[in-house]
Amino acid sequence: MRRVLAVACVAAAVTAGVLTPAHAGSAGRGLDHCTGTAPVTCHFDVAPGNYDVRVVLGGEAAGSTSVSGETRRALLAETATAAGQTVHRSFTVDVRTPEGEPTGAAGTDGLDLTFAGSAPELASIQVKPARRTTPQIFLIGDSTVCDQPADPYTGWGQELPQFLKRGVSVANYADSGESSVTYLDNPALFATVEPLIRPGDLALIQLAHNDKTTDGATYRANLKTLVDRVRARGGRPVLVTPIVRRWFNADGTLNNGTALLVNGLGVDHPAVIRELAATESVPLIDLTALTKARVEELGVEGSKTLYLYNEKRDNTHTSVRGATEYARFVRDALKEQGLVRAESVRGALPSGS
Repeated sequence: MRRVLAVACVAAAVTAGVLTPAHAGSAGRGLDHCTGTAPVTCHFDVAPGNYDVRVVLGGEAAGSTSVSGETRRALLAETATAAGQTVHRSFTVDVRTPEGEPTGAAGTDGLDLTFAGSAPELASIQVKPARRTTPQIFLIGDSTVCDQPADPYTGWGQELPQFLKRGVSVANYADSGESSVTYLDNPALFATVEPLIRPGDLALIQLAHNDKTTDGATYRANLKTLVDRVRARGGRPVLVTPIVRRWFNADGTLNNGTALLVNGLGVDHPAVIRELAATESVPLIDLTALTKARVEELGVEGSKTLYLYNEKRDNTHTSVRGATEYARFVRDALKEQGLVRAESVRGALPSGS
């Protein structure tokens, strides 16, 4: 069993936008906000907003610690520390209500962090409000992107924060079951996101899986509306083609209909997105092409672990492994296209993670 060595926690009280220590005279021993050993859970009574978190992992015993927060968001991949070693890590967390899917359960107020892994070792933690100018990455999408509330379902947007360092906030407003039509119509969705967008913020848009009865003209028009309204706020829209579904032809390739998101009306969603991106000079992340290549590379059997086939006979929704791999594709595209600064991107995860 692991012990928390010292936690320099920050209190819930917010005065003039600054968090004040819970016990000023107990620096390095403020355990009030953290409980448990494996995992260690910490709670901070803060208002919605962006918060910078600095942690020191490690201690007297060898450790291996991962960090998640709020609704199962991956904030830091499992990090090994030798006995007597400590490492410093930092990241930025978006705190909102609801804390997960916009139409889902409210969750708990404030910020919740969980330090898990095979041998969690937390030496210290500090939480403070992020600068108002902190860049934000808004995610607009469906259940393949969203902060899924229950294991084993995991959206790629849920895994994306672990690939970004302090100074970039991921605000995941993807929601299960949404299409390009419903995302614009529901006041809890784009109408809620729109006023939060600040000049320079990114808005990644992946909507297609639920546009099964949307005609091509309407689908394109809806995406263009989202692009135009993000730009009107000074934001930077990024169009993202949908992840593939795991449906194979007899020759081991993915089929051109269900797998590659061509709906019953013959609308080729990825093709529409690519054309709109080119016409409107919008950055494009072609997740359809990237995930198709990966699924076909692994084959019929190997690709089952990317999705929930073994658990749920589900060929659409991803496992933690699949969501993490697909989030890595997004990270790489953001970096390669200069959409986020290279120094804000966390490196590749260890093999097999």
